[in-house]
Amino acid sequence: MQLNTIQPAAGAKHSKRRVGRGIGSGLGKTCGRGHKGQKSRAGGFHKVGFEGGQMPLQRRLPKRGFKSTTLKFNAEINLDDLQNLVAEEIDLLTLKAVGLVPELARNAKVILSGAISRKVALKGVAATAGAKAAIEAAGGSVA
Repeated sequence: MQLNTIQPAAGAKHSKRRVGRGIGSGLGKTCGRGHKGQKSRAGGFHKVGFEGGQMPLQRRLPKRGFKSTTLKFNAEINLDDLQNLVAEEIDLLTLKAVGLVPELARNAKVILSGAISRKVALKGVAATAGAKAAIEAAGGSVA
């Protein structure tokens, strides 16, 4: 490759549309804007969703629902995942290192899904009532 042989990709460059240059160009007279109306005039555009003064659809429909912004910072872990871990003491950093919890997570909670038969100690990781009972029944602890 040499500097004098470099060319843009095919279709990347195209000539500017020259309007109002006679009938033969295909874009003479009305210049591709059609006849009359708001869209044919200079500055004749309106905001997105505008319906000519009629109440727009997004305002006619009722507001509904709620999406929590903190949801992405919470993570859930199953008892099966704890069973497969090698570590005896489990905290948030351990879970992140193994990949059970996303890097963004600030809190983690163990839920009662699956079973656990080995002793584990949870530090700074919450657990549901059922999961806590299952961990303590296996000889572990939740702090």
